[in-house]
Amino acid sequence: MPPPPVPSRSAAGSRRAFLAAALATAGAGALSAPLLAAPAGPAAFEELRLRWVDLQLGTGYDPAAEPYASRLAATGELAARWRRSMAPAPSHLWPDRPFDPPSGITQSYTRLWTMTRAYALPGTGGTGDPALLADVVRGLDHLAATVYHPATTPYGNWWEWQIGSPRPLMDITAVLYERLTEERRTAAHAAVDHFVPDRLLTDYSGTSTGANRVDLCRSVALRGVLGAAPDRIALARDALSPVFPYVSAGDGLYADGSFVQHTTVAYSGTYGQVLLDGLGRLLALLAGSAWAVTDPDLGIVFDSVERGYAPLIYNGLVMDSVSGRAVSRGVLAGDGGEGQGVLRGDHFHGQGLIAAVALLGEAASPVERERWSALVKGWIERDTVSPVLTAPQFDVADLARLRAVAARPVAPAPEPTGHTLFAAMDRAVHRRPGWAANIAMASDRIAHYECGNGEHPRGWHTGAGMLYWWRADTGNDQYTDWFWPTVDPYRLPGTTVSTRRLADRAGGEWGEPRPDVRWVGGVTDGEYAAVGQHLKGLGSTLEARKSWFCVADAVVCLGAGISCTDGVPVETVVDNRNLGESGAHALTLGPGGAGGPHGPRTRWAHLAGHGGWVFPGGADLRTLQEDRTGAWRDINTGGSPERRTRRYRTLWLDHGTDPVDASYSYLLMPGASRRALAARAADPSWLRILDNSADRQAVEIRSLGRVAANFWRPGTVGPLTATAPAAVLVAERGRTAELRVSEPARSGEPLEIVWDRRVRRVTGLDPSVEVLEAGRRVRLRITPGTAGAAHGCLLTLR
Repeated sequence: MPPPPVPSRSAAGSRRAFLAAALATAGAGALSAPLLAAPAGPAAFEELRLRWVDLQLGTGYDPAAEPYASRLAATGELAARWRRSMAPAPSHLWPDRPFDPPSGITQSYTRLWTMTRAYALPGTGGTGDPALLADVVRGLDHLAATVYHPATTPYGNWWEWQIGSPRPLMDITAVLYERLTEERRTAAHAAVDHFVPDRLLTDYSGTSTGANRVDLCRSVALRGVLGAAPDRIALARDALSPVFPYVSAGDGLYADGSFVQHTTVAYSGTYGQVLLDGLGRLLALLAGSAWAVTDPDLGIVFDSVERGYAPLIYNGLVMDSVSGRAVSRGVLAGDGGEGQGVLRGDHFHGQGLIAAVALLGEAASPVERERWSALVKGWIERDTVSPVLTAPQFDVADLARLRAVAARPVAPAPEPTGHTLFAAMDRAVHRRPGWAANIAMASDRIAHYECGNGEHPRGWHTGAGMLYWWRADTGNDQYTDWFWPTVDPYRLPGTTVSTRRLADRAGGEWGEPRPDVRWVGGVTDGEYAAVGQHLKGLGSTLEARKSWFCVADAVVCLGAGISCTDGVPVETVVDNRNLGESGAHALTLGPGGAGGPHGPRTRWAHLAGHGGWVFPGGADLRTLQEDRTGAWRDINTGGSPERRTRRYRTLWLDHGTDPVDASYSYLLMPGASRRALAARAADPSWLRILDNSADRQAVEIRSLGRVAANFWRPGTVGPLTATAPAAVLVAERGRTAELRVSEPARSGEPLEIVWDRRVRRVTGLDPSVEVLEAGRRVRLRITPGTAGAAHGCLLTLR
């Protein structure tokens, strides 16, 4: 068969013209082509295949325009490199990617997919090249004959066999369908049937849950389309249904917007992205067909975009606390692949999530699509670290989709303000004008950290109250710029830690160690919050109670009951700011009060270009500026060995060796000036710390009309009394007030809350709240659930 003609300028038309000869396709874009809802003959399967080809290769762009032209040329250059280096042998297809470990199989299919795209896309220099096609086919034949066939018993990592390899294999088969013999297509289908058996899609357990289940369904659905097997498509569609409903434990979406994968890891940023992206593609593939997804619980996934994902995206980045071990990937060891040298940090993961939202939006309602388009446009406009519309991680299909959203006549949405508490995954996000903060904790539900596959072996303390924060006007690259390989892993910002040295992968590979604590969580009214963590150190005797009271321009940080018998110093890391390669950010300390062992006690500290901290009553603050050097390979066996240096300014409080009931208090004020910090430190009326002990931690901020308390044990603090451990937040506004309560320990047992305040009337009662007394004081009985959710009421004051 002669090669098809080389495409002309219009990507949609030209690629279709090319595929008309090569793949017997025609007409308009597959995404807009309606399908009959009744089972049909070969034409229906062919239309679905072409729809998938458009999803994967893109439509509606000009291949001669930037950034498409350079992206297409780079794909062609890489494909040429893979052609030159391919050397089939019984143990490999490429010598540098042996079949053992099985990641070499996945990487071989990925390289063949690059070569396939260079053949099928316009402007690659390999478009329609029969020699390139022959090499792709030769590679497919070799993999099918030597390793990826039904006679092989899987070894090593299951993911490579069930997800990693089937995905590119099915994509290649879809694009080259008419160029492959029936024997070759049958071999591909048989391999998928063998490595992704029905039991993986009929039993929602083990590794076939959450984002993994969506990936498995993707390969099986496409295998059904390519093999004209309606039962395979129906199996994949129906197997999606367990992904949609809210869960109360383990993998999946929770009612508070949390997303968990691997049972105990907060994973909205990476596995959550895989789930949204995979669903977006499958919904687009099956829309209007006999296999359209119609499960009413799908609406839960759509709701999660704004409830669960958007609060975690800040100016284009997704907060690292929900990306698990992926934070260690950084720059991968170069093999010349697409994206080589790309920094895979919080902006990389955020942009992947943004692209997934744009893709899923095509299946949403028109109203949702408009709102999501506004979100996407806002994130695109504000990401100045890595411009989204030219991001190197995206292929032409993703770029075309994102640019289409950016061109829609909708105003970009600004960054919102408010507080989101993700109680189910022990995370909190506080957003104020000009800045945002994120708290990461651990409990008997959520792991200290995750390590596996040689990734993230030193993430020990990331769940020990790590407090991330960003300013909108400073580039948002604090944790992007080589933070993870260069930061001192014992001095992560906000954490309280024993300085006892830990082994890499402490807790065990895939151990996902969890502390034996229940009281982790808090309460929010959507604007402010009281958040707390009963902390037990990883591999340590350390124990502490930590609280964060998130308010208008600050996060009030309290710690108490800090005790340890490890025989080493214990520290609370007030902050550890990445100053870049050679940052010269002046640190100013505002002394006051009696001197301590390290000189005058510090009342406030200001770091130029960042903001500052206030220490009520003064503190013996320790500071250090140091240059630290590291490589991504230090924290990821697949990382680049290149070493770089970053400068850090560390501020910490030394609790001494083997402390007993130590405590601390400070305010984080992002973006604050020296004058603002000095004024806050000199104003004793702004903040009243009602208690800071192992029993209770509470504050009153009269100017904001707020009282917030974390009761670790029953008792009274200020005007509040609790008969059981609880988090309480009271907000007064003139003659009205709102009282919110949660039970982070999640026993589900009733408790009583008393607020010593004259009350005229109680309204707006949550169904779980019963009024026992209202007059000279208010006394409520709360019957909480077991999800750590907030319950409350509105009060009219006398």
